[in-house]
Amino acid sequence: MTQAKSTGPVGARIAIAVLSLLLVAACEDGSGLPFLQKKPTSEAAAPTSNRTRLIERDVESPDVFQVTEAGLWDGRPSLGGVWVAHPDAQDPERVIIRNSANGKFVIGALFRREREIPGPRIQASSDAAAALGMLAGAPVELQVTALRREAAPEETAPPEEAPQVGAEEATAPAITIEAAAPSAVSETALDPIAGAAAAIDAPAPKPAKPTAATRVSPLDKPFIQIGIFSVEANAERTAGQMRNAGMIPTVYEQSSNGKPFWRVVVGPAQSKGERSQLLKGVKEAGFSDAYAVTN
Repeated sequence: MTQAKSTGPVGARIAIAVLSLLLVAACEDGSGLPFLQKKPTSEAAAPTSNRTRLIERDVESPDVFQVTEAGLWDGRPSLGGVWVAHPDAQDPERVIIRNSANGKFVIGALFRREREIPGPRIQASSDAAAALGMLAGAPVELQVTALRREAAPEETAPPEEAPQVGAEEATAPAITIEAAAPSAVSETALDPIAGAAAAIDAPAPKPAKPTAATRVSPLDKPFIQIGIFSVEANAERTAGQMRNAGMIPTVYEQSSNGKPFWRVVVGPAQSKGERSQLLKGVKEAGFSDAYAVTN
């Protein structure tokens, strides 16, 4: 009886020890306890969607205006950048002008030709002639087609899939410290609360200075377009003339069909009276073909 009493507690202790070891092993890899096992991740990649954004581009609009006929540069220098004039034109238009003989093209403005002059009906400016390779007094076949701006979706690459992490990794917050002094790095790295407080107390970046394009005007067409130029230096020189005349010019660098061009505008006007004064001042400066535009 004495021997049986002594072995009973020993056997119980051994059983408890073995069970404890099994529990510890199960906790380490979660293999023995279903609620501790990690959820398997799917091998199939999560579906991704291509993001699109709207961009504006020039689209040829022959239904608005298009002619293919002889054009002429009379050899005289002209203001206003790249432009052509035609008697069938109604309102000023942005157009693409092609030289059928050599394949050169340029973006410019189209105006109505008021005077009937013997010879080709398309009159080209000196800047247009230079861009198209036209010689003074030598007619060449030109195609003039109106352009219109339209919004179109642009496909962008899908974002890279973020690497999957385990549950224990996802719970640890990541702290990024940029351009801090060595002492500050050591303090904020050891104290995440202090680092967050420093980020909150940091001054907000100053907003960008508004440009002419961002100013608000109640008018549909608050700007006066001086001209379209195929050479940036000519555009900047024209903008300088406007500054000397007391106006605020803006030079827009744009492109169409891979061809860069520069537009010079002044404004925006805040009223029709102010716009009329701007247009008058521009025409007095020698740019008689200037006209009102949206931007």
